[in-house]
Amino acid sequence: MSTLETRTLLDLGEIGAGDGELVGGKAANLGELSAAGFRVPPGFCISTLAYDEVCREPAEDLLDRLPGSAAEIRSRLAGAELPAGLAAAITAAYAELGPDAPVAVRSSATAEDLPHASFAGQQDTYLNVVGEAALLDAVRRCWGSLWTDRAVAYRTANGIDHRAVRLAVVVQRMVDATAAGVLFTANPVTGRRSEAVIDANTGLGESVVSGAVTPDHFVVESGRVTAKRLGDKPASIRPKPGGGTESVAQQADLPSITDDQARTLAAVGAEVARHYGAPQDIEWAIDGDGTTWLTQSRPVTTLFPLPDEPLGGLHVYLSINVVQGVYRPITPLGAATLALMLTNLMRNIGVPAEGHRPKLWRQADGWLFADITGMTRSRFGRAIGPRVFAMAEARTGKVFDSLLDDPRLPLSPKIPWPLLRRIGGILLHTKAPIQLARTLRDPARTREQLFGMVPEIRAALAGDEPSSARERLAAAWRGIAEVAVPRIARIPARLLPVLFLSRLLPKLVGRAATAEEVQIVLRGIPHNVTTEMDLELWGIAQLARRDPGTARLFGESSPDELAARYRNRTLPTDVQSGLDDFLARNGHRTVAEIDAGVPRWAEDPTHVLGLVANYVRTGESGHDADEQYRRGVAEAERTAAEIVSRLRRRNPLRARVAAFVVDRVRQLAGLRELPKYCIVLAIANARRHLLAAGEELASNGRLERADDVFFLEYEEIDTAISGADHRDLVARRRETHERELRRRNPPRVLLSDGTEPEAALPVATVDGRLAGTSASAGTVTGTARVVHDPVRAQLAPGEILVAPSTDPGWTPLFLTAGGLVMEMGGPNSHGATVAREYGIPAVVGVPEATTRIADGQRITVHGSAGTVELA
Repeated sequence: MSTLETRTLLDLGEIGAGDGELVGGKAANLGELSAAGFRVPPGFCISTLAYDEVCREPAEDLLDRLPGSAAEIRSRLAGAELPAGLAAAITAAYAELGPDAPVAVRSSATAEDLPHASFAGQQDTYLNVVGEAALLDAVRRCWGSLWTDRAVAYRTANGIDHRAVRLAVVVQRMVDATAAGVLFTANPVTGRRSEAVIDANTGLGESVVSGAVTPDHFVVESGRVTAKRLGDKPASIRPKPGGGTESVAQQADLPSITDDQARTLAAVGAEVARHYGAPQDIEWAIDGDGTTWLTQSRPVTTLFPLPDEPLGGLHVYLSINVVQGVYRPITPLGAATLALMLTNLMRNIGVPAEGHRPKLWRQADGWLFADITGMTRSRFGRAIGPRVFAMAEARTGKVFDSLLDDPRLPLSPKIPWPLLRRIGGILLHTKAPIQLARTLRDPARTREQLFGMVPEIRAALAGDEPSSARERLAAAWRGIAEVAVPRIARIPARLLPVLFLSRLLPKLVGRAATAEEVQIVLRGIPHNVTTEMDLELWGIAQLARRDPGTARLFGESSPDELAARYRNRTLPTDVQSGLDDFLARNGHRTVAEIDAGVPRWAEDPTHVLGLVANYVRTGESGHDADEQYRRGVAEAERTAAEIVSRLRRRNPLRARVAAFVVDRVRQLAGLRELPKYCIVLAIANARRHLLAAGEELASNGRLERADDVFFLEYEEIDTAISGADHRDLVARRRETHERELRRRNPPRVLLSDGTEPEAALPVATVDGRLAGTSASAGTVTGTARVVHDPVRAQLAPGEILVAPSTDPGWTPLFLTAGGLVMEMGGPNSHGATVAREYGIPAVVGVPEATTRIADGQRITVHGSAGTVELA
């Protein structure tokens, strides 16, 4: 090829995997496939150098006006003149494919097939192009397709710079296809890596890729066709003589490929996936001789990442993120901090634990899991698993239950003596029976002891300030392992009465109370650090509202402006002082607070100031969260008295027991938030030291910036202090973290073969209503406010918060919410507990709530029934 030396035109067979910036993702993949010995139609690539030469200047002055200028860019490129030398080189290369050979002309963008964005279908392809003039026109149209509205929008959504993207064009001889389609080497719906999924139709693959027909569908696993469904495919796309394509009617009830061909395709796909080391989305075609050709391969970007499994076999993983209400990946150092904390907690309650991660700990790209395979295989685990999971996250219990018939997870006939011995050891080590009795006898004393740990932990963490990065690293470690965890380990045994009595209460009162009344009894629980935090923030807002000038300041200023005033000490004195006190007690908290990599409210109070401003406006509209909370307390006490009175008429002894249980639950239930409060204190302290270590490493040139430290683990920080350069490692991990931040739906349960079992469960509806789990009694109708990130979110009084899940950083929104709907969660999850205490109707565990409910839609939350009615 005469222009190869200029790298403007390249033969597909000579393109290397590292040529992506020159030829785009599609051409680079085709070149790599060809070099690896896979059958790829012959052809050549017009590199991005040609695009630069012809298209850069016509588009340059319009880029700042995107997306509105996209049509004008396309118009200019459609009329662009190709330099004579370039046009001659293209036609010469075309001639080598045969006289007037029918070719496919495909766009290949430099941003294609990224790990987080495949760009599938974003640029144009032209099939059965015949003749030099038609080829040059198709090349121009491919260049212009870089600026279609859909391509511009896709790049914007994925954070890709329009100026950085260029386009190459692939020209390949057309395959005279009898059948074609798409092959996924892993099931894109269930995630199962061992299943190949094939969609096929007769003729060209365009009918499948474009969605013009419902294709034939094959699933192949271990060399067997395990599922086959013939599609409604009344037509296929065929080449027209002289160029172009046409739709041709066909007999839809005949399969487009045989089972043998499906097995062959799956085998080829498995080889391609092995070559790339990741599941692939492959376009293929079979010609009249039965030869299989590959016309594209790209990574499947939607599959959830898998943890490394050291033990082999099929394993079941429970999402720690979901259990904790954190709908985002955890930074590497945040994950290492949690693992360190959990390992030391296990040791402090009498469970042997080696190293710095629990034996059953798994993680994948910032998503944390616990291996619960043992529970699925023991009678004891199968008995308690669904109940335990249903309490914490309702749908997780159903997913767990659905696994118990899987023949790959057989029930072990053995009695789990090691587990029983371990439970006995924990009870003995923690003196749980003794602590249970003491707590029931004197709950006030228990509260005094447990709340007394908070100043103890604060004082111990506020010891001498280290002066070097290595000392900071040691202080972060020591604060968790030696200061916080030994104290936190004393709390769980004291909470056993709460868990036991909360479960006992509905059974004890029986028919003397409805389920809704039992929930009402649990409203306005005192001694809860989270509700106290929220009400303290509300109180600061009411201070601001009392003075007209201050109220106007909060009503007219942005959260950023208010945060700047707070830092500069220029807020009104009483509000400034109130915020100082609030952040002294709660500045260690934040949204996704279990991640040490997330800034605390004390570091960035913008969210807090935004909440106060929203409360000021809310209070001016007549909503009073303080009064609402007090009404909840009064209603709970009144309802409890009524229930006991009813029981007394039927069974005086049972009434006395019920009165005792209600009293102890109300005195002790608020302690459930204390362990996490203390855990987050230790995490925030570790963050402070680790960030200071990062600042030193950045100043020494070992890191680009201080917060890069959160993309290393403890041992790696130690080696960086000793001189190791981890900047490339940090960059890769940051890229992964940014990719995973865009992921919306982490699985509740994941199998080690990639299967997401929930995908096979039906989404429950009841008479057209969305079905979930009752979390807080009552019924409310209002405007849905769908929120994925509470930072800067605003709820007007009475609006219904619809969220994926919640942690304590979300709960200030509850003070103005009229109701709550969550995709995740169970009746004892964090969000459900706080919703009950505020007396707002809540339904949790509603699958796909944030997508099935539109922001601004009118909905009714039936808290007692556990359903959501859509207007």
